Amino acid sequence: MRTFSAIAGSAVFFVAAPGVVAGLLPWLLTDRYRMPQSTVPGFVPAGWILVVGASAVLLHAFARFALEGQGTPAPVAPTEKLVVGGVYRHVRNPMYVAVLSIILGQVLIFSSGATLVYGLIAAAAMICFVKFYEEPTLARRYGAEYETYRRAVPGWLPRVTPWRG
Repeated sequence: MRTFSAIAGSAVFFVAAPGVVAGLLPWLLTDRYRMPQSTVPGFVPAGWILVVGASAVLLHAFARFALEGQGTPAPVAPTEKLVVGGVYRHVRNPMYVAVLSIILGQVLIFSSGATLVYGLIAAAAMICFVKFYEEPTLARRYGAEYETYRRAVPGWLPRVTPWRG
């Protein structure tokens, strides 16, 4: 896939997937952000730190797919190369971790029980998707290269030091 196509495809998928999961649906659950912010001390700044930090990680991860992998995160236009650089040296699923962190940030900002339940459902769906579709697909597509990476880099809780595979 050409770089421009990979960037364009990733941008479209960014809006369609994490834009809806971490943006639109929590926005609807929190009454379009008209609900008052949390009064619990520290929740609002901690929530914003999560939202902003995780958004940066998410953008970085999408860029790695387009530039390093020469493809998109969308299953219909996968990468030509296994993406293992940047944030992927710390955790195998940085996009999912970032999306869940953005949702958690919104839970803190608004003290929203509905958004918390939604986040737990989204986490369960992501874990199942990774376990039953994504990992087997990557193992078939990239073989030993993926297995080496999978054994060295955790899926959900980032390692402190980057993997140097």
